[in-house]
Amino acid sequence: MLPQHWEAVKKIYEEGIATGNATFQTDSPKWQEWDAAHVETCRFVAIENDEVVGWAALTAVSGRCVYAGVAEVSVYVAANARGKKIGSVLLQTLIIESEKNGFWTLQSGIFPENKPSIVMHEKNGFRIVGYRKKIGKMKDVWRDNVFLERRSAVVGVD
Repeated sequence: MLPQHWEAVKKIYEEGIATGNATFQTDSPKWQEWDAAHVETCRFVAIENDEVVGWAALTAVSGRCVYAGVAEVSVYVAANARGKKIGSVLLQTLIIESEKNGFWTLQSGIFPENKPSIVMHEKNGFRIVGYRKKIGKMKDVWRDNVFLERRSAVVGVD
């Protein structure tokens, strides 16, 4: 993902926000804010017919050195490109690149209503480790999250 992809990435993110089942965020950030929050070596776009149709990125979960190899996953696919396994390809790429960059655990918090995302994560080696009941409010309604993680079999195995 390059800065010139940002407008398309932002549009896809905003489509996710509009579903009400992709994120607690209510609006998209500016490029500089998004760029600062995401791991530079682990961010990707999917391009089909010269158009960005999806993106994936990692966010570090903590600044503490003990958690240096743990990151949160974001995968978003454009509304007109869903159902084509683009999300799975992005997630697989993210997993491979995350391991090349020393990440041993990837995690994801997904709204339980977003069943396709949960299934995609499980098919790519994530396991449900728990449920976060009423973890945050969205439009004055408490929402739950399914908490998933994937532990690398090649990084941090010593």
